[in-house]
Amino acid sequence: MKQDGYYFYKRRKRFSDDFIHEVFHWIIGVLISLILALVFVYFMGVSFIVSGDSMSPGLVDGQKVLVNGLVYKFTQPKPGDVIVFLPNGNPNLNYYVKRVVAVPGDRIYVSDGTLYVNDAVSDVVNGRIVDPGILANEITVSQGTYFVMSDDISDADDSRNANIGPVEIKYIEGKVWFAFSKDSSKMHLVD
Repeated sequence: MKQDGYYFYKRRKRFSDDFIHEVFHWIIGVLISLILALVFVYFMGVSFIVSGDSMSPGLVDGQKVLVNGLVYKFTQPKPGDVIVFLPNGNPNLNYYVKRVVAVPGDRIYVSDGTLYVNDAVSDVVNGRIVDPGILANEITVSQGTYFVMSDDISDADDSRNANIGPVEIKYIEGKVWFAFSKDSSKMHLVD
């Protein structure tokens, strides 16, 4: 009803302010969840297939592993970490899965089949090393590189091989954190 140019009936809002705030909070919550999911999948859910049995018995040929690609953005690899890397950054090669045995600044060598890091017997490698490769002489791991070895120490297709050598941090894809059983039905943490 209009009287002298005034409206006496207040127009009702279709949506209340509380409803609009509630919808806005839901939209923000969903967007944050999507962003976190994408970050999680991109950095922590990258999967690789193990090629070869150099990491047996823990990891075997054809086994799928999940790699945390975010961890080394904030920390550095440490002895015992199982990593995935591209040898010398060569995109024509397969990614390697190996264990870090020495970090920058460590002095490392093999004597009488035993791995020594900083003149102490390494607790990362078990067994007798038959082929010391470049570790026949003591080397010091340079800054930005990591010395890696296979768990099956008879396999010298690791940093002991002069063609591979210590791995530069820029070629490390991340740390292996989960491994699926061969049939992908079970998953376990990688130590």
